[in-house]
Amino acid sequence: MNFIAILFSLAVGIFILIGTVISIKYGHNSKFTDISICIAFGVIIGLVIFELLPETYEVLNGQLGSIRSILAIIILILIGITILKILDLFVPHHEHEVHHTHKHNVSTCHNIHLHHIGIISSVALIIHNVIEGMSLYLVTSSNINLGFLLFIGIGLHNLPMGLVIGTTLIASNYSNKKTLKLSLIVSLSTFIGGISMFILGGVSELLEGILLGLTLGMLIYISLFELLHQIYHMKDRKSVSIGIGIGVIILAISVIIGKVMH
Repeated sequence: MNFIAILFSLAVGIFILIGTVISIKYGHNSKFTDISICIAFGVIIGLVIFELLPETYEVLNGQLGSIRSILAIIILILIGITILKILDLFVPHHEHEVHHTHKHNVSTCHNIHLHHIGIISSVALIIHNVIEGMSLYLVTSSNINLGFLLFIGIGLHNLPMGLVIGTTLIASNYSNKKTLKLSLIVSLSTFIGGISMFILGGVSELLEGILLGLTLGMLIYISLFELLHQIYHMKDRKSVSIGIGIGVIILAISVIIGKVMH
């Protein structure tokens, strides 16, 4: 059973790679890039509201109580946002932060912003996927059928994550090889979570809640301060609606599978 649990945590990362491979083929198409970003926005917003926020509260509430857990979540979200904001110092600046005292090529600035989104999204997803890998391992170890359902659910919302990593980096003139390498690192993070559970035998609920809260902050930062800004400047509003709609549908299917699993 432990072998299957580890195998699931490894295989679920393939969904991210599939999304990245698809983006490598179509990522130079600006419309495809826009739709991919909108899909990711829909998935992340849904993930934060309907999955991570309730789960974080449930975990912390059992350890800290209602009021303290709410305060802890707020603090952890702010810390998560701050972590990614600090990360701005190590990745290229946004197009909207470039001072107009210099003449910049609009396309170049746009590409820089896409590169920024791809990098910080990867960092946040690594932390998020490590936690998911832990959960997937624990569930599969206790019930292989439930573990398989969770495996499918995680995979469904990993696919658009692979799309956004790939499309943003490809559109920012990242080489296919570098894009695949980064995507591979992100995809293996779920496996790292599974292996961690195998080695440690488990983690405290308090630590799990802290990691979930930090992930919440990071995903909120990505969705509101990165993806939403990009969506705001998209001219094809129909593509925006279609992309966000697809993202919400993907997340809804994932949630339904999760409910069936429980």
